[in-house]
Amino acid sequence: MLETSNPNNYNYTTKHLEIHILGGLKTNKLESLRVTISIQKLKTHNILRHNIDLYNDNQVEKFTRTVAERLEIGTSEIRQTLQSLTKALENYRFLLLNKQEQDNKPYKKELSATETKQAETFLKSKNLLSKTNELIGKSGVIGEIDNRLLMYLIFTSRKTNNPLHCISLGSSGVGKTHLQSKVAELIPEEDKVEITVLSANAFYYFNRTELQHKLILIEDLDGAESVLYPLRELQSKKRITKTVVHKDTKGNTKTIHLTVEGPVSVAGCTTQESIYEDNSNRNFLLYIDESAEQDKRIMNYQRLISAGKVNITEQIQAAELLKNVQRLLQPIRVINPFAEYLELPQSVFKPRRTNSHYLQFIEAITFYKQLQRKRRYDEQTGEEYIETTIEDIEEANELIQDVLLRKSDTISGACRNHLERLKCYLKENNQTSFTNTEIRKNLRLKESTLRNYNNQLLLEDYIRRIKKAKTKSYCFEIVNVDEYSNLKEQINNALQTCIAQINSQTRK
Repeated sequence: MLETSNPNNYNYTTKHLEIHILGGLKTNKLESLRVTISIQKLKTHNILRHNIDLYNDNQVEKFTRTVAERLEIGTSEIRQTLQSLTKALENYRFLLLNKQEQDNKPYKKELSATETKQAETFLKSKNLLSKTNELIGKSGVIGEIDNRLLMYLIFTSRKTNNPLHCISLGSSGVGKTHLQSKVAELIPEEDKVEITVLSANAFYYFNRTELQHKLILIEDLDGAESVLYPLRELQSKKRITKTVVHKDTKGNTKTIHLTVEGPVSVAGCTTQESIYEDNSNRNFLLYIDESAEQDKRIMNYQRLISAGKVNITEQIQAAELLKNVQRLLQPIRVINPFAEYLELPQSVFKPRRTNSHYLQFIEAITFYKQLQRKRRYDEQTGEEYIETTIEDIEEANELIQDVLLRKSDTISGACRNHLERLKCYLKENNQTSFTNTEIRKNLRLKESTLRNYNNQLLLEDYIRRIKKAKTKSYCFEIVNVDEYSNLKEQINNALQTCIAQINSQTRK
């Protein structure tokens, strides 16, 4: 019998011999069985140690004669012992391989009858999106009312054939990564891949279907610059291929193709919006709430945690329910019968890609509500599908307004936040003009940061430099205080017009 209780020292004992396999077995090369063997006669101290490939007949025959000579045992007995040992090691290696295969299988939780019923009841409930948002809050996501629901629905879209992607943007330390990680905790572990740093070619060495319908979470895009190109291709084309040179076992050089299939949903965080413009075009841009009110909410929550007044059990239960809801959702085709009536506002930049995101987001909401939809079947193909309702479009419009607003803006999100704070400051103080010194002092900004904002705003004609008549000094004033609210109203009117047009068509 082969004794394997010690993984680094297997023991094989016969009537006359005691054999140890030192260092265990390697499972990566099945064409050989190279081991370090220690062999001795029972009740003696004459030990022979040797490194040998038990699949190499010449080595085994030579080793047999050496052992027979050294230990004074017949070659036939040694040969028979080595053959039995080889068979035992071979069988045990197959057991190790099976165990490795089982260990490497992706974990997938099987829902109990109670968990399934609870998740089904939740998915069939009225006002599903608002209840989901409430549950996200209970799980420990503070504030960010729209962003957290948007992110959760984007993460849910990984199960569809056209997943959505998002980038969280904001200043350093405002909670971009925290928001992403907290919402990601509501996605089953088996459905996500978390990345901190990745080498340039790492994506190509995943198994062909290992990333299919997975959520890829990048903690900081600055740490994944080398993989941004294959990541963009995976988002757009839903597959990436790399051609490499490979030598086979005979030494012949061959060209092989490494292909990784999608689709995937990708989420990342960064402070540098302009650097990742190519990636931004493929993503929903979620700007983190940096308001004083959000600061108060977060700091109050931190104090409650420290005081032991947060119900951790309730948080865990809320997160587990949302995970089970995700596990219950099944891939199904979504058809939007009202898609031809949906038009984006003309102010939106890159309307082709944004229009695609808009339609996909509506489909994501319908997909999430699949248990509330009647199953239909294509008459020609027999494929099962569900249909989008007007309610889905209205809810999508409400959630996506800020995203469209940002995509219609000519300045970066950080600069826009500064401009809106500046407008509030001027309104509170009944001013129409301001100086750099005044703004640095009252809005607590670094000189370099304010200079960058001013350069953007001057270039895009949001502010202008004026000369004071009395002091002959220069200051700034805002060109149009209402431009952002007008843009917001324009987008809202365009979305409302689409709904009105759909309603008029359905009445006919």
